[in-house]
Amino acid sequence: MEALLCREIGDPTVPLSSSSPIVLSHSHPVPELNSPTSVRVRVWATSVNFANYLQLLGQYQEKPSLPFVPGSDYSGVVESVGERVSRFRIGDKVCSLAAYGSFAEMIVADEKDLFLVPNGCDLVAAAALPVAFGTSHMALVHRAQLKAGQVLLVLGAAGGVGLSAVQIGKICGAIVIAVARGNEKVELLQSMGVDHVVDSNTENVIENVKQFLKNRRLTGVDVLYDPVGGKAMKDSMKLLKWGAKILVIGFASGEVPVIPANIALVKNWTIHGLYWGSYKIHDPRVLEDSLKELLSWLSKGLITIHISHSYRLSEANLAFAAIKDRKAIGKVMVVMETNTQPMSKF
Repeated sequence: MEALLCREIGDPTVPLSSSSPIVLSHSHPVPELNSPTSVRVRVWATSVNFANYLQLLGQYQEKPSLPFVPGSDYSGVVESVGERVSRFRIGDKVCSLAAYGSFAEMIVADEKDLFLVPNGCDLVAAAALPVAFGTSHMALVHRAQLKAGQVLLVLGAAGGVGLSAVQIGKICGAIVIAVARGNEKVELLQSMGVDHVVDSNTENVIENVKQFLKNRRLTGVDVLYDPVGGKAMKDSMKLLKWGAKILVIGFASGEVPVIPANIALVKNWTIHGLYWGSYKIHDPRVLEDSLKELLSWLSKGLITIHISHSYRLSEANLAFAAIKDRKAIGKVMVVMETNTQPMSKF
């Protein structure tokens, strides 16, 4: 089968060749059912996340042994099942999250790790759901317990997790303020019903948000959702009210910010670190409940997946380049060659 193979740590955006860090293998072994409850899935689509990009650079907290097939959240169709599998049948549409391995035509998972995709849900959208929306749902609903009427500030709001955060914030009834770069991203966020959008390319974020809060007679931000880090996080702390909650999602800026403990003490801030994937090990039931609710929302049209870039497996380097160059608005996806689904490649 075809699979994307990482042979050495390096830049995954260089053209695929015999000497590139990642190569397209046309004869990778088909994964075998390794237990009575395992399921082999023919992959339909898989997400390209910032974490995948960092992992290939050797900059992510999880470092698989080389060589390995990268990839995390995916969707597909059940191709074969172990003798004790009871929840799934051949032909079922499913989605899941793997530690690695989804950049391939087939992947094997235990049935307890798979989720049935509801009828009517697009499989590419289902593949885009787990990491981005799972992260935001866990952060906002489970950790911050975001409530109606509270003010939510989302940094990096046009990225995969950012767009999911603003949608979930609106579902929770929050007043959502979004920060993004560029007119195209601002217009998309406005079309999604965000209460206030700031273009950080042309506007002073802090002064702009302060004016919005003043106009709405609001005293400050209740929840800060930050996948960016760096200066954006440091500046945004000026907007937080007493008792605010800070959600540390990631550091797309490349800089890990320092949150002054003395100010957190005086302001009674709560700081939540959110490494979503670790729930699979430490509290899988919460993760399962979260994904089930998200799939229900997707089937009902309460959330939408915005995919700006789609590529074939043979174009994976271009997918990683879209992540590296901050071209993505929402999700970047890899859709397998064997699918007949029309592509919208950029």
